[in-house]
Amino acid sequence: MVHQEMRSFGHEQVTHFVDEETGLEAIAAIHDTTLGPALGGTRLLPYDSHKAALRDVMRLSRAMTFKAAASDLDLGGGKAVIVADPSAKTPEMMRAYGRAIDRLGGHYITSVDVNTGVPDMDLLAEETDHVVGTSTGLGDPSPITARGVFAGLRAAVESVYGSPDLTDLTVTVQGVGKVGRGLTELLVDHGAQVTVSDMDTDAVTSVADEYGLETVAPENVYSTDCDVFAPCAVGGVINDDTIPQLECDIVAGAANNILEERRHATVLRERGILYAPDYVLNAGGLITVAAEHRGDSREDARQDAIAIGDRIRLLIDRAEAAGTTVLEAADEYARERIETSTNRVTPMAD
Repeated sequence: MVHQEMRSFGHEQVTHFVDEETGLEAIAAIHDTTLGPALGGTRLLPYDSHKAALRDVMRLSRAMTFKAAASDLDLGGGKAVIVADPSAKTPEMMRAYGRAIDRLGGHYITSVDVNTGVPDMDLLAEETDHVVGTSTGLGDPSPITARGVFAGLRAAVESVYGSPDLTDLTVTVQGVGKVGRGLTELLVDHGAQVTVSDMDTDAVTSVADEYGLETVAPENVYSTDCDVFAPCAVGGVINDDTIPQLECDIVAGAANNILEERRHATVLRERGILYAPDYVLNAGGLITVAAEHRGDSREDARQDAIAIGDRIRLLIDRAEAAGTTVLEAADEYARERIETSTNRVTPMAD
C-alpha cells in the first residue's frame, strides 16, 4: 500500500515510526526536496486506520511542496502525523517523536499543526535541531496565517468587484479557530459584514458576542447568501453536494484541501465562482516557520504573508490569460519553480 501511494503522489520518502514504550506511532512523508529540505507541521489525530493516516499525510505533504514553491520559498514539501488521541499525548511521547525526526538527518523539518503547539515543539527541540515554531523562535504562526488569508481574499475581491474595499461586503466564515477568528477580526476591522459558523457552539458564540455578528448553523452554512465563503475549518467541504448550494461569488479560506477533488475547481469556475487556491492563501504559517528557519524576524514573515495578495493577483491574471482555473495557474507556477531549479539543497548540517 505504501509503495502504491508513493508512486501515486510522487514521494521521495515515507517513514513509519513506532515507540512502544511511549505509545508513539507516527508517519513522516517527504514529498519533494528539489528546492530545499522538506518543511511541514506535525498533526496529532486519532485516525480510524493506518490507511487513513497514510492517505492524509501523503496528500498534505504533496500540498506542502506546491505551497512552498508557489510562495517562492527555497523549501520542499513534507508533513507528519502522529496517530493518537490528543488526550494521550505526553512529554515522553513527544520527546520520542523528536528523536525519530532527528534520525531523518534534516531531510524533514517539522513544526506545529493540528493538536500540536509551541510547547510540543520545545519538547522536540530537546531531541533534535530539525524543528521550528518553538518558544525561542517566532512563536504561534496563526496570526500571520490569518493576515495572509486576508490579503489573498482582498485580492480575489478586487478581481471580482473591481476594488479591494471590503465595506459592507458579506463574508461567511466557516470555522473560528485561531486562523478563522483572526480572519474574522480583520474582516470586521475593514468594514465587512461577517457571519460565522462552527461545530463548536462555545467558540462561535464567543466570536459572535465579541464582534456583534450573526451566526449560521453548520448544516446551513453552504446555502447562506454572501459575497465570499471562507472555509477555515476542515478540508473537502467543496464537493458535489455543497457546490450546488453555494450562494457566493468567491470561495477563499484558510482550510487545507478545501476541494474534495481537484475537478471541483473547474465546477466552481463553470458556476462563475472564483476559487482562490487554499495552499496559496494559507501559506502564512509556512512563511513564518521558514522565516524562523532562516533567522528572519516576525515582521519579515508578516510582510511576506501580506504579499500573498500580490501572488493571488498574479495567478488570477495567468488563469484568465490561459482560460483556466486559478488552481491550475498556481500548480503551473509551482511546477515551473521546481522544474527549472538547478539547486537541489542538501539537508541541514547537524
